[in-house]
Amino acid sequence: MGEQGRPTEPEISTNERIVCCIGDLHGHISKLQKLWSNLETVISPPSFQTALIIFLGDYCDKGPDTRSVIDFLISLPSRYPKQTHVFLSGNHDLGFAAFIGVLPPPPDGSTFAETWKGSEQYGEKVGWYKGAGYENMHLQGRLWGGPVDSNAASTFQSYGIPYGSTDLVKAVPEEHKKFLADLVWVHEEDDVCIETSEGRKHYKLIAVHAGLEKTKGVQEQLKLLRARDTSQPMIVALTGRSNVLDIPQELVDCPTPTMLVSGHHGKLELNGLRLIIDESGGKERKPLAAVVLPSMMVVRDIW
Repeated sequence: MGEQGRPTEPEISTNERIVCCIGDLHGHISKLQKLWSNLETVISPPSFQTALIIFLGDYCDKGPDTRSVIDFLISLPSRYPKQTHVFLSGNHDLGFAAFIGVLPPPPDGSTFAETWKGSEQYGEKVGWYKGAGYENMHLQGRLWGGPVDSNAASTFQSYGIPYGSTDLVKAVPEEHKKFLADLVWVHEEDDVCIETSEGRKHYKLIAVHAGLEKTKGVQEQLKLLRARDTSQPMIVALTGRSNVLDIPQELVDCPTPTMLVSGHHGKLELNGLRLIIDESGGKERKPLAAVVLPSMMVVRDIW
């Protein structure tokens, strides 16, 4: 037990590594700061300083402090130079990046306009952005900055810009644009130690914001995610709901034990090889959570 009887992460051998998977932040800087402090408390300093930290996406929207959250994340590599930081894109971050024009171009040479052509009726129904620059904006950007997605209003406000204004493009600092442009869509680790009832075992870990579809080949999906293929109108692994909740049977049957980790779904579930870490769902009164491997300890912003 640690300070004031709080649990601590058991020591691990030198050839193993602490992995922290942190759920959706959604613009809540105070919750992030408290969670980070608690992680430093429960993990021994040598292990924490060399940990792999995987942020599962959705840094913006809902909460009031998107700008401060991104500032915090950008500062981590210089503050903790021995850690490894992975920043996954969430669906909200995808929309933010698309709106300010920092998504990588479609690898097939098409334009972003191709992602929404043919969906005009859908767009008119749900509301999407029609202002300056819309002609070559990815579908996700048009939906994010349109008149319906009030979740995004707090992100505009955190940069001092009225909701839906393209002035956001100039207001977002260049280092924030680079951060959003560099977000990865999937992260894979070949050897992660997990504590089980039979002792510590080693697994492959796949982290993606929403999950992987059960009805499509895993390798096909991973190929598109690794390439950040922006020719797709909807990136299901970042935006899906019920169709990505479960772990694909292909991973269950894989000779290499594989764990699938996501945020996105507004709940905390640690179900065998499927981990969903988004206890807060972006809500102020619900806790921000992280899961620490190998112990599978849950750490929150509140004790």
